[in-house]
Amino acid sequence: MGSENPSGADNQQERPGFAQWVVGFVDGEGCFSVPIFRNRTCHLGWQVQPAFTVVQGARSSGALHLLKQFFECGQVGSQDRHDNHTEALHRFTVRRLGDLSETIVPFFEANPLITAKRADFATFAAVVGLMRQGRHLTVEGLERIAGMAQTMNRRQPSRFLESSEAIRQPPQFDD
Repeated sequence: MGSENPSGADNQQERPGFAQWVVGFVDGEGCFSVPIFRNRTCHLGWQVQPAFTVVQGARSSGALHLLKQFFECGQVGSQDRHDNHTEALHRFTVRRLGDLSETIVPFFEANPLITAKRADFATFAAVVGLMRQGRHLTVEGLERIAGMAQTMNRRQPSRFLESSEAIRQPPQFDD
């Protein structure tokens, strides 16, 4: 009987050392990010949307499904590429705050990353904690989170932080 799961994902996560495989895989291919973007439906006109993401080419997407099974949350999706590669990209993403705070953060606190990504995770975990406290709903909290997010992933300066007037003024939206 052949499995439709190319890697035998049904029992992979029960193997000794699987958690360490997850850590190594995420160390190499994962990303913890905290994008902040304008959203007219949010009280301050800005939305914080932390995300844990792992990306692979289509031929390796089975590994992303293993992560989804292991964490029991998140989504696996695909997107076409617009570069010189012919293989579509697949990504495993967790954005739900409850899943991040109750599953992803505790896992990586108990099973630390070993690369420079460890510092990004620590910042990510702190932002998730601040959001659980509702701090992203205040000007001071949003400014603090934006400053923290800007230190992650060799990021470009945040549009949110470009001007000190960004949230002191009511949000202006082009219709």
